[in-house]
Amino acid sequence: MNSTKSIPSPPQWAIDLTNPVLRSKLAGNVVDPPGYSSTSSAKRATSKQPVRKVTTDEMDTLKLKKAWEVALAPAKSIPMNAVMMYMSGNTLQIFSIMMVFMLFKTPIQALLQTNQAFARFETPGTAGKLFLVKATYVLMNLLALALGVWKVNSMGLLPTTRSDWLAWETQRVPLEQTIFALG
Repeated sequence: MNSTKSIPSPPQWAIDLTNPVLRSKLAGNVVDPPGYSSTSSAKRATSKQPVRKVTTDEMDTLKLKKAWEVALAPAKSIPMNAVMMYMSGNTLQIFSIMMVFMLFKTPIQALLQTNQAFARFETPGTAGKLFLVKATYVLMNLLALALGVWKVNSMGLLPTTRSDWLAWETQRVPLEQTIFALG
């Protein structure tokens, strides 16, 4: 048995990739794929165009678009929450109670932090335009709260029927009484 093992030389393709002289020779024989031109990409890399300054109007427009995205974000979670509330059932279990708690907690927190959510978008150019965006944000969160009220009602936790208020009702005094007589 031979105690010294010889290290095999790397394959030819690995040598070709590490040697830049051979690599440039091989690249000359390969045709560019359709739609790719190595000369045009080399020109783009060498000729850099100066970066154009963004105007305040363009920045205000961009901030307004981002503000609309923030305002409509609560509406994107309403269908998911509706399906989750439907699937959780109407019985009083810890799972459904925690889901209803989270359904109320998230929109209430968002409503309380409306101004902080849009503070990064406020500039002198967007001050008047953000009112509609904030109103939409509040409306979307109110829709999420309405979903929570629907779920609490379907669980039977809202006092909406007359039998829920029997303790405060007075007993009726009949105007007439009928007595059945045998005779």
